[in-house]
Amino acid sequence: MIEIEEEQNQKIKALLIGQPEVPLAELEGLCKTLGIETVRSVNLTRYEPSPAYGIGSGKAQELCALAKELQADAIIFDYILEPRKQRNWEKLSKLAVFDRQEVILRIFSARAQTKEAVLQVQLAKLEYSLPRLAHMYGDFARQRGGNYGSKGSGETQLELDQRQVRDKIALVKKELSQVVLDRQTQRKKRDRTPCPSCAIVGYTNAGKSTLLNALTGAEVFVEDKLFATLDPTTRRLNLKEGGSILLTDTVGFISNLPHSLVNAFKSTLEEAKNADLQLLVLDSSDPNVFEQYKTVVSVLEEIKADKVKRIIVLNKTDSLEAESPQAVRLYAEFSNAVKISALNHDGFEQLTQKICDSLLGKVQNLIIPTEKHALLNDIRKNGILLTEEWLTDGIHVKARIGQEFSVLQEEQKTYGNSIFVAETNGNSPNLKKIKNRLYSILEPYFELNAGSETKE
Repeated sequence: MIEIEEEQNQKIKALLIGQPEVPLAELEGLCKTLGIETVRSVNLTRYEPSPAYGIGSGKAQELCALAKELQADAIIFDYILEPRKQRNWEKLSKLAVFDRQEVILRIFSARAQTKEAVLQVQLAKLEYSLPRLAHMYGDFARQRGGNYGSKGSGETQLELDQRQVRDKIALVKKELSQVVLDRQTQRKKRDRTPCPSCAIVGYTNAGKSTLLNALTGAEVFVEDKLFATLDPTTRRLNLKEGGSILLTDTVGFISNLPHSLVNAFKSTLEEAKNADLQLLVLDSSDPNVFEQYKTVVSVLEEIKADKVKRIIVLNKTDSLEAESPQAVRLYAEFSNAVKISALNHDGFEQLTQKICDSLLGKVQNLIIPTEKHALLNDIRKNGILLTEEWLTDGIHVKARIGQEFSVLQEEQKTYGNSIFVAETNGNSPNLKKIKNRLYSILEPYFELNAGSETKE
């Protein structure tokens, strides 16, 4: 591939090419994040899977002439180019040519901070480059090694480089597996603490890091660019009622994310799978918010994180006109969502209340017999005791004592000293209904013996 000379004082200019009727706004955003200036965006009127360019040769020459006229340094395609087609475009245009996957890889490479993220990006880059090595040489007959009378004449330069890349891939995978093992060990230590976990997931640039910072006072890097955050960050959120939960910011999702990158960041995205609750954050002001929601759900399904309890959070509602068609449709389709502005801290009280209800159970009214007063200690240890009043008919209590969860059969969840009783969920053979032991013990003492809950 032709490489771009990225000089500090000179901005790279690129012509963007996309498939028919596919908006190029997202690719423009990716290029902006990478520091590339878009000189023009062109949607093809027709895409032909021709062996040379993917389109007719005449149209290809026309686009190359346009790139030169606009003084572009590169041509960027909004879809994955086969290695052969990429090389053909480079020969025809005499410019740097790369696709959406390489743009994302370059962003990931620039943003990765932790050792795990760096290794994951390195692995994805190596796997991306391997099938493209064949187009880096004009003379495939050049050979190294081998002597007269030996079994072979030696390896070509291509074969040598392919072997070196495969060796690097194996080395990175080995190193990455150790890093992942260390992180899993740390997670096990964290899971032993009586603290429920909540993962913030969503499309890239939806405001996840801003939300984490606003709720916990964390100092996670925030920027109005795609993929500002790659590494998961976990912070403790102390609740007004008492107790705390762990909030984790995860890498943002994007449409048409290369499968290799999904696999590369699978270990990082496991934070969403192993959490007790997901906050799915949507940018309500984005015109493509519904498509973004589908993308996020699709990725969660792919990493088997779609069974976790979920709260939809509509962010940036301050930038959305209340009576606009998008707002009407958004509030209709996500009627149970929490509306917030992470920037202005609007809607946080409702959000934290819903998090508490989901993770710690809704506030229950109980009347505990006086002779059963030892149960108060169980509530203090494994729940949240809000009020207690000793009356003639018993101890009147308001408390959060947990509730039922539907989780994957192979998963085991514990909160402190709580014990969970598994009951088969008839809806799916792979799911178990998990009931907190404290909830089961105290259920007979719900006020009016009917399990009444505080209405909100």
